[in-house]
Amino acid sequence: MAARGTNGGSAAPRRADQLRAQILDLVREYHAEAFPERAFVPGQTPVPVAGRVFDEEEVVSLVDSSLDFWLTTGRYAHTFERRFGREIFGVRHTILVNSGSSANLVAGSALTSPTLGEKRIKPGDEFITVATGFPTTVNPLIQHGAIPVFLDVDIPTYNIDVTHLEDALSPKTKAVMLAHTLGNTFDLDTIKAFCDEHDLWLVEDCCDALGSTYDGKHVGSFGDFATVSFFPAHHITMGEGGAVMCNSGRMKVLAESFRDWGRDCWCEPGKEDTCGKRFDQQFGSLPEGYDHKYTYSHIGYNLKITDMQAAVGVAQLDKLDDFVQARKDNFARIKEGLGDLDELFILPEATAKSDPSWFGFPIAVRPDAPISRNEIVRVLNERKVHTRLLFAGNLLRQPAYKDVEHRVVGDLKNSDFVMENVFWLGVYPALGDPHIEYMLDTVHEIAENAFHRAGTSGAQ
Repeated sequence: MAARGTNGGSAAPRRADQLRAQILDLVREYHAEAFPERAFVPGQTPVPVAGRVFDEEEVVSLVDSSLDFWLTTGRYAHTFERRFGREIFGVRHTILVNSGSSANLVAGSALTSPTLGEKRIKPGDEFITVATGFPTTVNPLIQHGAIPVFLDVDIPTYNIDVTHLEDALSPKTKAVMLAHTLGNTFDLDTIKAFCDEHDLWLVEDCCDALGSTYDGKHVGSFGDFATVSFFPAHHITMGEGGAVMCNSGRMKVLAESFRDWGRDCWCEPGKEDTCGKRFDQQFGSLPEGYDHKYTYSHIGYNLKITDMQAAVGVAQLDKLDDFVQARKDNFARIKEGLGDLDELFILPEATAKSDPSWFGFPIAVRPDAPISRNEIVRVLNERKVHTRLLFAGNLLRQPAYKDVEHRVVGDLKNSDFVMENVFWLGVYPALGDPHIEYMLDTVHEIAENAFHRAGTSGAQ
């Protein structure tokens, strides 16, 4: 824990603690005044797809951390790392980083470590992924010179079509790196068995899937690494922030090295000589006894988080179960409410054996529908019902990937379909019954108008 004063003596700390308590009491009053609940007015109040959900505890925790004036990783970060992986994922190690994208960067980079021998990912090696998704699931390994092998997705789960896995395998394949799409888990039985059979790394991008389970077990506990994001849109938030999880102590040390400048030393900030050999080792062509704290075994980064961010995360942890249940309830209400529009939409389905903690409600507009995805999205946004597309759609049609070396196995017709026809609605915990009712009424009104223009009967 950070020291709370520098003046010494017994009176100063007691006075400081009294002042701290007064400040935090005022923060609670401030929260009540600054963030009052506001009534929902249909058509005027926005219905966002996502957003921060917090109360006075997050603000108090944030201010409490700031009063320590410990500006990097500190007591709140250590508390979060101790609790998060073990309590939620059932994994041993959590390494906090400054974003979900950085979590993927750290996980992907760790797999390139020379200490992994023949299993390390080198330039020219391949990894299997999908074309439909978020760019930073695949970018880290591309940036390390690995070649993505793109497979299509299944509709309506929006996860990898596993029927071409064996066709995607080559002597160069080293890993599978996939996201659980919008909280819906990919087929972990098939993917895990494939990786085990062929001795491949598995990285689970769980940035949209915190709280999702597969066969009763939390996602993020199946792979060699799991990653999560704490951006305000996600299941819990620190503002910016993310984490890497793993069970292997060896992989934890590698992830920390790449997060912390590539250093070889694993001492916590502010500590030194944990191993007792700080000046007694020899690495590479460095002089014998060169300070281990300044010995670098990897080409790394500085991706640490601040303790003020972690303080918000600690306050959010106790709310996670309620957040997850609210997402599930909102998803169920939307699915039931749109069930009469099957002429117009393909509604999402959970992967077999999964219980998703949904990030959003994906909707596919049928190609023969009397209205296009773009028309629907435009009207929804005009009516203050916000929408998002399914991230990058088909990555290979994005400008950034025009010259990226890659392979495609099978066709990507569903990825193209997603790019042309799919959008999603919010299910996040701040959306209550009035928001969902308005959302459903608006979608039905759009559908009825479309069917009327087309001269068809539409929903019954």
